[in-house]
Amino acid sequence: MTLTQKQLVFVVSDSVGETCELVVRAASIQFHENAIETLRIPFVEDEQTIHDVVTQARAQGAVIAFTLVNEEHRALLVRLGQEYGVKTVDLLGDLLDVLAGQLGESPREKPGLIYRLDEDYFRKIEAMEFAVKYDDGRDPRGLKKADIVLVGVSRTSKTPLSQYLALKRYKVANVPLVPESRPPEELFDLPPDKCVGLIISPDKLISIRMERLKSLGLKPEADYAQLERINRELEYARGIYERIGCEVIDVTNKAVEETAGIILRMLDQSKDD
Repeated sequence: MTLTQKQLVFVVSDSVGETCELVVRAASIQFHENAIETLRIPFVEDEQTIHDVVTQARAQGAVIAFTLVNEEHRALLVRLGQEYGVKTVDLLGDLLDVLAGQLGESPREKPGLIYRLDEDYFRKIEAMEFAVKYDDGRDPRGLKKADIVLVGVSRTSKTPLSQYLALKRYKVANVPLVPESRPPEELFDLPPDKCVGLIISPDKLISIRMERLKSLGLKPEADYAQLERINRELEYARGIYERIGCEVIDVTNKAVEETAGIILRMLDQSKDD
């Protein structure tokens, strides 16, 4: 590997992943600047996700550094790493095994116990990590785990809203709507009061998308910012909202904080009902 190349390290944890990433960053300082790039993958709690992580690591030539307290999950990750030719580094397992032998007792195997000292703070961190992991429909398996699922066409503030609500300690996933791409079936299995549809006026959306195209150095004449295309997307979105049976919020000229306040009031009302 030359000095211009980077080594990608997947930081895998069944909790927030902060401890694991700190160790990797401490090691990376011993090498030339920007030699190591990390990708944190938190809340790995099932075997399928472990399979997915190893597969992705192989495809991207990544090393996996992990802190998993579940012994079976640690063993599975190491075994799959060997089978797929992916190097793995267990940052916690050896120490747990040594301490268990010395103390004569088994570890509790409960992720995140170190963070119980400040549960409120780390609930916020967990929610923020969740918002990143399940942003833009990346993994439909997160929809059932979410407290709130935001649905909308491109540039309706789904990501900023997810992050703002995460600061309020809500786990938020969001799903983009594109007429050419069918939404995940998991979306239609959710309780309607868990979903929020976002709508916006065509004129406002044209303005936002044209600015987005400019920032990317693209021509404003692109179909993405044309009225006919936008009307078709919004009509498609309304059909999806009707099928879900969810509440719909018009975000035209609303600040993220204002829309978030409406969503939080809706949640409180649904709890009272």
